[in-house]
Amino acid sequence: MLKITCEGVYYKNGGFVPAKDGPAAGLPAPEKAREGTMAHAILKAHNTGDNMEELAIRFDAMASHDITYVGIIQTARASGMQAFPLPYVLTNCHNSLCAVGGTINEDDHVFGLSAAKKYGGIYVPAHQSVIHSYMRERYAAPGRMILGSDSHTRYGAYGTMAIGEGGPELAKQLLKNTWDINYPKVVLVYLTGAPRRGVGPHDVAIALVKATFASGFVNNCVLEFAGPGIAALPMDFRNGIDVMTTETTCLSSIWETDGVTEGFYRAHQRPEDYRELHPADGAYYDKYIEIDLSKVEPMIALPFHPSNAWTIHEFLENAADILAAVEADAQKRYPKAHVKLTDKIRDGGVWADQGVIAGCAGGLFDNITEAADILRGGSTGNGAFTLDIYPTSVPVSLELTKIGATADLLETGAVIKPSFCGPCFGAGDVPANGAFSIRHSTRNFPNREGSKPSDGQVSYVALMDARSIAATALNGGVLTGADELPAPPADPAEEPFAYDDTPYKARVYFGVGRPDPGQELVFGPNIADWPEQVALPENLLLTVCSAIYDPVTTTDELIPSGETSSYRSNPLRLSEFALSRKDPQYVPRAKAIQKVERLRRQNPADPQMAEALSGFDPTRTGLGSLVMALKPGDGSAREQAASCQKVLGGFANICYEYATKRYRSNVVNWGMLPFIAEDVKDWNLQPGDRIYLPGIRAAVDGGAEEVSAVLLQNGTERPVTLKLPGMTREERDIVLAGCLINYYAK
Repeated sequence: MLKITCEGVYYKNGGFVPAKDGPAAGLPAPEKAREGTMAHAILKAHNTGDNMEELAIRFDAMASHDITYVGIIQTARASGMQAFPLPYVLTNCHNSLCAVGGTINEDDHVFGLSAAKKYGGIYVPAHQSVIHSYMRERYAAPGRMILGSDSHTRYGAYGTMAIGEGGPELAKQLLKNTWDINYPKVVLVYLTGAPRRGVGPHDVAIALVKATFASGFVNNCVLEFAGPGIAALPMDFRNGIDVMTTETTCLSSIWETDGVTEGFYRAHQRPEDYRELHPADGAYYDKYIEIDLSKVEPMIALPFHPSNAWTIHEFLENAADILAAVEADAQKRYPKAHVKLTDKIRDGGVWADQGVIAGCAGGLFDNITEAADILRGGSTGNGAFTLDIYPTSVPVSLELTKIGATADLLETGAVIKPSFCGPCFGAGDVPANGAFSIRHSTRNFPNREGSKPSDGQVSYVALMDARSIAATALNGGVLTGADELPAPPADPAEEPFAYDDTPYKARVYFGVGRPDPGQELVFGPNIADWPEQVALPENLLLTVCSAIYDPVTTTDELIPSGETSSYRSNPLRLSEFALSRKDPQYVPRAKAIQKVERLRRQNPADPQMAEALSGFDPTRTGLGSLVMALKPGDGSAREQAASCQKVLGGFANICYEYATKRYRSNVVNWGMLPFIAEDVKDWNLQPGDRIYLPGIRAAVDGGAEEVSAVLLQNGTERPVTLKLPGMTREERDIVLAGCLINYYAK
């Protein structure tokens, strides 16, 4: 089904030539042959720097949703932005539910519309489209690059290299700066065969994530999809695979384009945007993955990661053992909760309580029409099982209505809901206590669906393709792979659906190139400026305020999604939620350190300061907090995972590896030191331990990649070494200034 090879390879005549055999085959050196990749051509076209090793990228367009755009615009505004210098789309698909008893979230939308008018942007009102659907429909095009403040910014199936980043990186583009990165490795994903009936894009995607995530095989690489198997895939199928490449922790993706791609642009009234993209014959790749689509089976990814996956057949044959392992994992994570999942096995099957087809991965036209084909004339039943479906955009909903698919689904008991990303992060369809939810959505991280184990509620999410979710719904909630149906669904029609953008013309504000400086920004009471951040002091005494020894720490654990959405535009109130699900004592610990630091800055001569600083000079040594996590930052791109730490007085993260480039960028852009210590697990850091960093400002300013420090632990002192590998001059200046806003203010 899937084979990964950790060796370089030339892609020649539709086959592979190992790197070592390149000279004998008359192929150029890898450094030259890599120029034949599609990724190289696109990166070169967007690179403003003078070499291809250190890229300085400017994008063609950007997109943000209503959890991130307020902070981005506030950052850019504080740094001197007068107008959006490129098309910037503000969608309202995350923070769309108004707070009970108030208008907190809607205030953000009013701000967004006023900003689109003032600075010349695009404003997509709530429930018109999820962020990625709008960008696919209106802005993706072969050869373009798009930057989004959402980790699932992936439009590779359209020939577009798209990057999900933290908000400060978008602020840089608004300030006409660049996205800076070393040239990435490029990994070939070679597709052959054609999917079986009943197999959907999520099945392929989950298999790919399973094979690559744990080893970090494609971490921060570009995935380049090529091969004869692409021709067998409709656009939505390609999309469904592509958007899930985020879960491999790759940097971006790009696909060959063909007549199917061209058909999409014709259908979406943009034929002039299409052009063919293919690797050059003899292009060199750093690694490669082979996927035989004909051997992919329906898959299920169990809690608590998309890589925790089996074929549905394997799962059902071993359900008792597999679910017992999930129970044990859950009980370890939530020791105070009553964890029970094996009770879903009964009456000869495994029973789900809820099905959801939603978002940028699940709510695609083909997924929903195939679900309708499976369920037509049947019923989801009147028991506990429910099925909710969220089309990705109003144009998709409109066409589903015109062809009768919406009516077919409603007749079965399924519920059609508006375009909204809520189920993906716990702001919609939160399962009941103990419930087992199967979802065609992007993630099933701990608590991401909105459960609160600290309050006694635990629920579980498994990822499945829409086809198998529909098959399960047809059986009243008994877990069923779509290939087990008597008549699995056929491939969708090759003709693209009749795209109608009339709803967008009626509702979307399009102000690109038409900024109105006289327009006043509209601020609700919950929209606050970023609090003042201090520059990096001469010396630092850092207190460990949280130490996390999980193999990977997600951004959802660093700053929860769901219930925090109402406060995304209020940095101080949002910071109260930092690590609340993972380490509830983190916030009070960090605040205690921050309080002393504020007193120190007011009066360093206070006699209490010498004791508070363990005898170090209070006139030259600042106090701050730090978070230690072995591998932080998997998941969402949202900057608040780092900014909340800084708002609470954080000055550093320590880890042995950052899970994603985007999280490390957020750490740096919020003025925190991105320390690496390969042996940090052996330090046995615990809350209350301290690390003294003498001369840290001079070390950062001087380009040091290793910093000598002193670990104060259990009444003893010992020297330790912290590393700052690969920090650019600009990154160092940002940290020295205290954060990106301060850097631009200077």
